[in-house]
Amino acid sequence: MTNKYKHVKSQEIRQQFLSFFKEKKHKIVPSSPMVLKNDPTLMFTNAGMVPFKEFFLGQRKVTDSRVSDTQKCLRVSGKHNDLEEVGMDTYHHTMFEMLGNWSFGDYFKKEAIEWAWELLTEVYKIDKDSLYVTVFEGDKKDGLTFDQEAYDYWKKIVPEERILNGNKKDNFWEMGVQGPCGPCSEIHVDIRSDEEKAKVPGKDLVNHDHPLVIEIWNLVFMEFNRMTDGSLEKLPNKHVDTGMGFERLCMVVQGVQSNYDTDIFTPLIREITTITNTKYGVDEKTDIAIRVIADHVRAVAFAIADGQLPSNNGAGYVIRRILRRAIRYGFTFLGQKEAFIYRLVFVLSKQMGKTFPELKKQKQLIENVIKEEEQSFLRTLDQGLNLLDTVIKNNTSDKISGKKVFELKDTFGFPEDLTKLILKENGLTYDSAEFSKELEKQKERGRKATAVDTDDWQILFNDDIQEFIGYDTLEAKVKIARYRKVSSKKEGTMYQLVFNMTPFYPEGGGQVGDKGYLEKRNGDTIYILDTKKENNLIIHLTKGLPKDPTELFTVRVDESQRFRTSCNHTATHLLHQALRSVLGKHVEQKGSAVHSKHLRFDFSHFSKVTEKELQEIQFFVNARIRGKLDLKEHRNIPMETAIKKGALALFGEKYDDTVRMVEFGKSKELCGGTHVQNTSDIWHFKITSESAIASGVRRIEAMTFDGVEDLYIQQEKDYKLLKIAMKNPQSPIKYISQIQNENAELKKQIEGLMRDKAKSLKSSLKDNIETINGINLISQKIDLEPNHIKDLAFELGNEIENLFFFAATQNGDKAMLTCFIAKNLVSEKELNAGLVVRELGKLIQGGGGGQPFFATAGGKNPNGIPQALEKVKEYLN
Repeated sequence: MTNKYKHVKSQEIRQQFLSFFKEKKHKIVPSSPMVLKNDPTLMFTNAGMVPFKEFFLGQRKVTDSRVSDTQKCLRVSGKHNDLEEVGMDTYHHTMFEMLGNWSFGDYFKKEAIEWAWELLTEVYKIDKDSLYVTVFEGDKKDGLTFDQEAYDYWKKIVPEERILNGNKKDNFWEMGVQGPCGPCSEIHVDIRSDEEKAKVPGKDLVNHDHPLVIEIWNLVFMEFNRMTDGSLEKLPNKHVDTGMGFERLCMVVQGVQSNYDTDIFTPLIREITTITNTKYGVDEKTDIAIRVIADHVRAVAFAIADGQLPSNNGAGYVIRRILRRAIRYGFTFLGQKEAFIYRLVFVLSKQMGKTFPELKKQKQLIENVIKEEEQSFLRTLDQGLNLLDTVIKNNTSDKISGKKVFELKDTFGFPEDLTKLILKENGLTYDSAEFSKELEKQKERGRKATAVDTDDWQILFNDDIQEFIGYDTLEAKVKIARYRKVSSKKEGTMYQLVFNMTPFYPEGGGQVGDKGYLEKRNGDTIYILDTKKENNLIIHLTKGLPKDPTELFTVRVDESQRFRTSCNHTATHLLHQALRSVLGKHVEQKGSAVHSKHLRFDFSHFSKVTEKELQEIQFFVNARIRGKLDLKEHRNIPMETAIKKGALALFGEKYDDTVRMVEFGKSKELCGGTHVQNTSDIWHFKITSESAIASGVRRIEAMTFDGVEDLYIQQEKDYKLLKIAMKNPQSPIKYISQIQNENAELKKQIEGLMRDKAKSLKSSLKDNIETINGINLISQKIDLEPNHIKDLAFELGNEIENLFFFAATQNGDKAMLTCFIAKNLVSEKELNAGLVVRELGKLIQGGGGGQPFFATAGGKNPNGIPQALEKVKEYLN
C-alpha cells in the first residue's frame, strides 16, 4: 500500500481529525473520564458514544447538534476484547482512543459517508484502492431491509466491487440488549503487500480477523430503539455515531503493520526493553509479554488518573486484574522479580500528557500506586510458587487436580498459565476440564447473584426535561412520567419511578441517594427506598406501584436523613480545605462517601498524617463551623467563570459547560450535592480514623451533628463502666499507668524465670542429642513461648556443630513446630527448614514457612505432634 503521508506523528494525526470536523461546524469537546462513577449500567467508557448516550435516548436536551472528540476507552470483554487475548495479536487493546464525530438529529448518512471518505483519502492520503466499505444487508427476523440509502451514497465515490454486504453481527450496531441501535457502514483497509493482494483479494478477507485487513472506521446510523421483547421502534430523531480506532489509524497512516510499531507504543516498548534487557522482534513469547505490558500500563495509568484505584471489587478489581496480568508476564517471560512497570509512567506522561493533562498532574500518584501493587503481587507470586511446590511434591501421578489449580488461582491469586508453565517444566500436566468446570461454577454463581431482569419503560407521558427541585424544597406534587419493573435475586421485585419533577437527590458525587415516600390521595404511602441516576433520569426505587400511576401524588424526602447527609457533605468541603491548609496544596480529593451517619474522604498525601496534624485539621473544620459561614450557591454559571473564582474541579469528574459552585467562606468547590444553609448547623466535626488505602492515598473517616453526640454519649458510658471496673479511682489515668507499670515489672520477672527455664532445658536437650548420619538431632516437645524457643535454637546452634533442631509446643488446642538447621547443613546436605515445617505442618493441620535455616509452622491439631517429632528423622536418612 502506498502512502506518502507515513512520516506524520500520532499527535498530528489526532489533531488533523479534530481540525477536520471543526471545519465541518462540529464542537470539539474534551474526552470524558474513562472510569464512570455515576452510571449503574457501566463501569468504564467502552465506546466513544458512551458520554453521549443520554442524547440518543432523548433524556438530555441537545445543545450542540454536531460534536467531535477523541475519547479514552477501556474494554476487557466482548468481541476480540477478552483480556487474556490482548497482546497475542498486534491490533487489539484494553485502553484505546476512539476518534468520533456525532450528529444529534442533524446530518445523516450522506454527510457521514462523504466526510469519512474525504478525511481518509484526501487528508490522510490513504490509498483508495486499499479501502473497502460494508453496508447492512438486512435481517428478516427484525424485518429490516437492505440499506439501499447507504449503498447509493457509497456507489457515488467507491467502485461497486469494493462495496460489500455485511450481516447483522457485523453491520448492525446496538448499545446493549436494550436501547438505541441502527445499521452501520464499516470502512476496512488492506495494508498487505502487493504480492499478497495478488494471491487473495482483500474483499475475501474483510471481517475474517486478518491482522492486515482490518476495520478502521465504523459509521453508525442510529434510528431504532431495541425493546425488551426484542422488537424495534423508530427513534424520534435520526443520529450519527462514528468511531475510529486511533491506534489503528496511526498504523495505517504511518505505514507500519502493527499498532505496536506506531509512535504511540514505540517509546514504551523501547523503555521496557531497556529496563528488562530484552529485545523486541526476536522471540514471540518475549514480544507478547512486551506488548501486554505496553498496553496494560496505559489502561492502569489512565484509570488511576481518573480516580480509580486498584481494589478487590467493581472497577477497582478490573484495574487490579489488568495490572496483575502485566506483572506476571514480566515475571514469567522477562525475568522481572522486582517492580519495574511503574517506571514506564514517566515515558507515558511525557508522550501523552499534552492531550491528557491528568497524566502529568497525577504522575507521582500513578507511579506510587503501581509500584505498591507490583510489590504486593510479586509477594503473592512468591507465596504461590511455594504452595505449588508443595502440590507437586505431594502429587502421586503425572497429572495435578484441576480443582487444586483453580484453588491456587481463586484463593491465592496464582495465575493458571503460570501454573501450567511450571507444571510443564516438572513434566506434569493438570486436569484442564476439571479446572474449566470449577471456573464455570464460579462464573455461574456470579451471574446468578448479579442477574437483573429489566422491563421496558412504560411511558405515561413524554417529559423532555425532568426538573430537580431538591435544593429548594423537600416536598412536591408530582406525576409519574414513566416506570418499569426490575427483578434480581438480591433485591427481588422492585419498581423504578421517574417523576416530572423531584425533590429527591440521586446518588452521585459520593453522596447517597435520598429516601422518603410517595403519598396517594387516600393517604396510603409507598416508601422510596433509594434514588439513583441513570442516563440523566432520576430514578426512585420502590417495592410497590400505585394502582393508578396516572394520578397526582405528593412526594416527601426523609428530612432528618437529608439534613444529616447535608451536614456530612458540607463537612467534606471544609475537610478538603483544612487538608490543603494544614498539609499543603498538593492534597487532592481522590474519592468520598457521604452518608447520613458518617463521611469518608480519600486524598493524595505521601505520608501518614500525624496526631498533631489531625488535631489541627479537626480544629480548622470546627473553627469554620463556629464561624457560622453562610452557604453561597452559584447555579448554572459557566465552568470557566467558576474556575476563575477559585473553585476546585476534580480530575476524573465530568462537568457540563455550566456548573454549580458551592461556597462556605474561602472553601469553593464545583458540587451538585446538598448542603446546610450555615456551617453552624453541623454542630461539631469529629475525626474517627486515618489510614492508608494505597501508596500516596490516605483516608479520613469522620462524623458530624448527632453522630458526634451519640459517640460522646457512648464514650461517657464506657468511661463510667471502666471506672467501676477499676473500683472508682480518683485519677483513672494515674491508676491505669500504675497497672501498666506493675504489668511490665511482672513481665520482666516472667522473662527471667523463662530464661532460667530455658537454660535448664538447654542442658537437658544436650544430654538427649541423637546423631544420624553425622547430623546432631534434637527433636522434642518443649513447654516454652515461641520467642524463647527461637532464642534457645540459635544458642544451641552456636554451641553444637551440625545441629538439626526440631521442637513442638502446645498451647491449648493450638500446636506449633520450630525448625533450626545449621547453615553448613543447608548448603552441604540441601536441607531446608521451610520445606520441613510446610510438610510436617500438615500433621498438625496447619502450615507455615520461613528461611532454609529457620522456619515455623502453626496448626490446630496438637494430636499430630508425636508423629511430627518421629517423622522429622526421615529427612536425615
